[in-house]
Amino acid sequence: MPTLILVRHGRSTANTAGLLAGWTPGVALDERGAAQAAALPGRLAELPIAEVVSSPLQRCQETIRPLLDARPELRAHSDDRIGEAHYGDWSGRKLAELSGEPLMEVVQAHPSAAAFPGGESMRAMQTRAAEAVREWNARIERDHGGDAVYLMCSHGDIIKSLVADALGLHLDLFQRISVEPCSITAIRYTRLRPFLVRLGDTGDFTSLAPREEPPAGDATVGGGAGAP
Repeated sequence: MPTLILVRHGRSTANTAGLLAGWTPGVALDERGAAQAAALPGRLAELPIAEVVSSPLQRCQETIRPLLDARPELRAHSDDRIGEAHYGDWSGRKLAELSGEPLMEVVQAHPSAAAFPGGESMRAMQTRAAEAVREWNARIERDHGGDAVYLMCSHGDIIKSLVADALGLHLDLFQRISVEPCSITAIRYTRLRPFLVRLGDTGDFTSLAPREEPPAGDATVGGGAGAP
């Protein structure tokens, strides 16, 4: 079965503003995010990518654009099922403000029981994304063979949930996974089990350096902005 390259979109204007973007329209890459996207073709230069699948949201479409420009032969597809979580009434709100909501504690500690007001549950988010991957695995294998490599550009919580699915990890533990903007995660699927072969690889170790303010113990809903 194929190898899936999962790319989180580059840093966005919502990331730097501390907003939970969700499906809010008009959220673009910021200057650093655009530079991350521009570097993506070089980082992936050695990979024979068969096809590209992307979330329909602007920040993902902008992230894959340099790769598609560099490889005009690549077929690109949009799939709503790997779009961001539907955060409902939380969309567009500041993460600092949301940290005081009682639901945030559930999102952090028991996400399988969390459902966003006016949005979807985190279980539904994981299910639709995992179903999309399984369908695309079958399609890519049919069209390009069992050793094919293909790419999906998606969002932090989606990628974390797919990693948890691949590892057989309960959704309640997925907040322990971290994927920074424009990081690369790779999952090699086989008939009996998936193998996680890369996780959140940016090629940059800046985010591991000590900071003046230690990072909070909670996971950033949506994925966070990455290294300062």
